[in-house]
Amino acid sequence: MRFLRSALACGLLSLASSIAAQSFPAKPITLIVPFAAGGPTDTLARIFAEPLKQSLGQTILVENVTGAGGTIGLVRAARAAPDGYTVILGNWTSHVGTPALYPIQQDVLKDFEPVARLPISRLWLTGKTGLPAKDAAELVAWLKANPHKASFGTVGAGSAVHICGIYLQNSTGTQFQFVPYRGAAPAYQDQIAGNIDLTCMDASAGLGYHRSGRIKAYAVAGNGRWSPAPEVPTLSEAGVAGLDLTFWNGLWAPKGTPKEAVAKLNQAVADAFADARMQQRIGDLGMEIPPRDQQTPEALGAYHRAETEKWWPIIKAAGIKLE
Repeated sequence: MRFLRSALACGLLSLASSIAAQSFPAKPITLIVPFAAGGPTDTLARIFAEPLKQSLGQTILVENVTGAGGTIGLVRAARAAPDGYTVILGNWTSHVGTPALYPIQQDVLKDFEPVARLPISRLWLTGKTGLPAKDAAELVAWLKANPHKASFGTVGAGSAVHICGIYLQNSTGTQFQFVPYRGAAPAYQDQIAGNIDLTCMDASAGLGYHRSGRIKAYAVAGNGRWSPAPEVPTLSEAGVAGLDLTFWNGLWAPKGTPKEAVAKLNQAVADAFADARMQQRIGDLGMEIPPRDQQTPEALGAYHRAETEKWWPIIKAAGIKLE
């Protein structure tokens, strides 16, 4: 009798889980952004919120959980109930760079369910308008003539921005002071105000500032020039070769989230990418949408693992200290 009661209980629990998965989503979904409001990750999340709402039939609540290079939001998402109602829109910084340094208990590869790869952007080296250097060559010469005097804004130790700065120092034999920010938006604002000299933020977030002449764009990271600002040379053209680092984004759910919920979330992302208006908005930001076969949970998982295996040894060998 006890065995029958136990079996019946397990069966009812399984049935309840199945019904819950089939009815997903039945309430609003929280989308955690581990960086400050107004930055590129936050902008992307808010652009996605409306088409996801239309596809899923539920409100998408964007929540900025900032600090520690994105790892506070990362931990918050990992510890959320694995029911599909909490997801995180992260990027290279939150899911590759800073987890290599910050003492968090979560495993970024094992404690999340990949949902979908999201648009890819570029990093670029920018300066305040008051800098005397007119181009990258003059900038390097100025930095060499003024060691330790320039300031370089980052979004925390181990972030893509920080790695770009370290690479610049190592490649050119220059030295400058790193200044951490909670996100790209406050860093750009301080650069516009003249409070920091340099940064290497997401180019999409600074495109408007470049076009309006409020910052100087010296060079773009990655292979080939960036189509929204083709007049800006690559770092390789500027004499700093080898920094093949793109600013990619992804969507994850807590480990154990039902496959049915992950599949519905992934389909909602694919539906958004297929919309011409959404494609235009992403393009206007200077971001690139991954091909459909690279939007799957499996593709994000494989790409995330490859990036971790590539960059973690480099980050740890650099001897980066937490700021």
